[in-house]
Amino acid sequence: MTYDVVIVGAGPAGIFSAIKLLEEFGDDALSVAILDKGPDISFRSCPALDTNSVCKKCERCPLNSGWGGAGLFSDGKITLSPKVGGWLAKIIGEHKLMELLKEMDEIFLRFGAPNALYGLENDAFEDWHRRAAMVGLKLEHNVIRHIGTDITKKVLTSMRNYVGSRIEVLLDHEVKRILVDGGVVSGLELSNGEKLDAKCVVVAPGRLGSEWFMNECSRLGIKTYKNPVDLGVRVELPYEIMAPITDDLYEPKLKYTTKRFDDQVRTFCVNPKGEVITERYDDIVTVNGHSLSRGSSDNTNFAILVSTNFTEPFKDPISFGKYIARLANNISSGVIVQRFGDLLKGRRSTSSRIERGLVVPTLRDATPGDLSFVLPFRILTDIVEMMKAMDKLISNVAAKDTLLYGIEAKFYSSRVDTNEDLETTSVKNLFVAGDGVGLSRGLSQAAVSGIHVAKNILKRLRS
Repeated sequence: MTYDVVIVGAGPAGIFSAIKLLEEFGDDALSVAILDKGPDISFRSCPALDTNSVCKKCERCPLNSGWGGAGLFSDGKITLSPKVGGWLAKIIGEHKLMELLKEMDEIFLRFGAPNALYGLENDAFEDWHRRAAMVGLKLEHNVIRHIGTDITKKVLTSMRNYVGSRIEVLLDHEVKRILVDGGVVSGLELSNGEKLDAKCVVVAPGRLGSEWFMNECSRLGIKTYKNPVDLGVRVELPYEIMAPITDDLYEPKLKYTTKRFDDQVRTFCVNPKGEVITERYDDIVTVNGHSLSRGSSDNTNFAILVSTNFTEPFKDPISFGKYIARLANNISSGVIVQRFGDLLKGRRSTSSRIERGLVVPTLRDATPGDLSFVLPFRILTDIVEMMKAMDKLISNVAAKDTLLYGIEAKFYSSRVDTNEDLETTSVKNLFVAGDGVGLSRGLSQAAVSGIHVAKNILKRLRS
């Protein structure tokens, strides 16, 4: 059988591509398959997340593969600003991106996302924007819809039921190779030796599949461009400290240019009343955060990330990030936790110091330690500068008992060279979408890229 479209990856990019293909093709027959190397949504359960402890190093991490992708266990923040979450605006234009963001949001609502939006109060934003600027921070305007980790699973289950009743869903199926004939994609070869013929292929492998796809790009001669790697820590502090700004904006997107190194630092994934969790990429464990729709703790957590762009001759920023993460894993049980005050004093944190502090860690099994043994001096200096700048905006962010967990890393694949349709310039009818191909860095633009690809494939098939 030859499929019209085969989608690699059942994360946000792949799912939204499938939904849009089904919605816009009408009653005409369209043969579509979506594959993922992970399990179905009903079989995805993380023992570390269930017990709020460190990663158990399962043979295949349930957090990052399977129906829903990494988005299944995220806190489901739908970002509706074109300036946040990826590089699509540079490829398809900001106006087109805004249209697609609205379309994506409508799909989420249709499948059960809550109606509430944050960041619509311009007066509140302008006040915080002014105050941030006075201390050297830039606050990005960001309208978001917060779904929550608990409701996100219900939304993705509804999507699974809708898609599964109309197209072929092949879970626990790993792709080995992309098949190309005369410069045109012809299908896929799976790890079990099976071959799937297809007129069009959408590659949306997620961050976990980015290394595989980069290897395929190298094999097929597909041009790529380096994206930055983001390294940093997850900060945890009492909810009341961040409440003045999170009650107004929910997720403040703050950016800072450091004075010493002129580096770009930003906050990411703010979780009021949330929890710090671990996640696994291949053989490494990193830290992340999430929050339920109505909260689950008395703390707020957020990441501080330093973006690093490497120049020639170094061409593998992902390997650099993984090296730092492995170093943290080697000197701890997976994740290090340190009080900010101890970091400033140049000493490791101990269990007794953390127990005497004001912040009760939500990641209980994190190992008290010293992040200066892991993070490069430059990155650590940038983080300290950012903390102190934020403290001028929001009192006691940089308090001695504030906890820093490390490391947090975001591995963005090298960006594939595409046209505006997100079709690779080297292989015809091979389309790409999402974080794993370097187009997005978050749920919203990943989903949008899937919608955009689907629309362009439909034009191709109808012509």
